[in-house]
Amino acid sequence: MPVVETKKRSLKVFLSTFQAIAMDAKVQVDFNLEVVSRYRLVGYKNRDIVDEDFRDNSVDAGEIGAGHSVTALYEIKLYREAYGRVATVHMRWEDPDTHQVVEIEKDIYAGDFEREFRDADPYFQRAVVVAEYAEILGDSYWAEDSGLGDVYEAAWRLGKFFGRDDPMHEFMELVEKAQREGGWW
Repeated sequence: MPVVETKKRSLKVFLSTFQAIAMDAKVQVDFNLEVVSRYRLVGYKNRDIVDEDFRDNSVDAGEIGAGHSVTALYEIKLYREAYGRVATVHMRWEDPDTHQVVEIEKDIYAGDFEREFRDADPYFQRAVVVAEYAEILGDSYWAEDSGLGDVYEAAWRLGKFFGRDDPMHEFMELVEKAQREGGWW
């Protein structure tokens, strides 16, 4: 392959990484406190904004590049026998070409959730397992009852779903290395 062709392809990948498809992207989740007894945002401690700033266009938020996605995970606890609307998710961003602000929202209901974690969408499970890994390494209070062995076991189970070339297998290697080096067996 000619060097010029490789440089063109590299430039294309580089530009797609830095080409914003959404500017000042924000997510706000309004929980129904008649259904949700408690909740917390997992991660994003440095990107959290106060609720009043959600629709304030002068408040800077994150950009999303072409080919990229962002996942916001909330840990929630529902009241026993909960039903109905759990939350409304609001998403807002500025289109980089038109500079128009777009806002959409979607209601989430108790019936949308699986009763068992193992029955949930595998991509959701993967996000949760990776977040738990970060919580453990960060010595989070919320991960006191969990260990890297639990994370590895869940990752191994999910690895069968995703296939050998999926990043889940590389993640499993990171968990093994953390266990060896940190003595967290």
